[in-house]
Amino acid sequence: MKIYTKKGDKGQTSLLGGMRVDKHHDRIEAYGTVDELNSYIGLIRDQTIHEDCKAALIKIQNDLFTIGSILASDPDKSKVKIPSLSEDDIVLLENAMDEWADVLPEMRSFILPGGHPAVSHIHVARCICRRAERATNRLDSTAESSGIVLKYLNRLSDYLFMLSRKVSADLNVQEIPWKGMQ
Repeated sequence: MKIYTKKGDKGQTSLLGGMRVDKHHDRIEAYGTVDELNSYIGLIRDQTIHEDCKAALIKIQNDLFTIGSILASDPDKSKVKIPSLSEDDIVLLENAMDEWADVLPEMRSFILPGGHPAVSHIHVARCICRRAERATNRLDSTAESSGIVLKYLNRLSDYLFMLSRKVSADLNVQEIPWKGMQ
């Protein structure tokens, strides 16, 4: 199988189900941003973080591939069987954040991103996740799967923020508060 098909040379691509759309279509922008996020999370896994965090990120990357396939499907025509996302996937993120909130210092202001390359990469991923959420939100809100996808992306951006705090604590990196709220 060749990696190139030459079918996209004129600026169009196919959704799962066969519908041809422009490569700047909102659906392509949404799943392209999710793909970018997935790749960036792979970069985070390459950083100095605990193995349990790396394992959780692999699960998240699999979830993001599921989201990408959901977003890449023609909502009216696709008969392709794709994996699904569930509330349990969201609960896993929430449970991790709750555990970390119990042991991390209380936040009294916004925190400036940075302090260690691993922490900085997590903050960039959080921003990409918010962009993926915005891009997905531009899609038709009546699409069957958009609710769970939006909810997951919203929770994932919160998770990534909390992960940055956990990794800061694990690496003994000082969190620098934003001076505007002091």
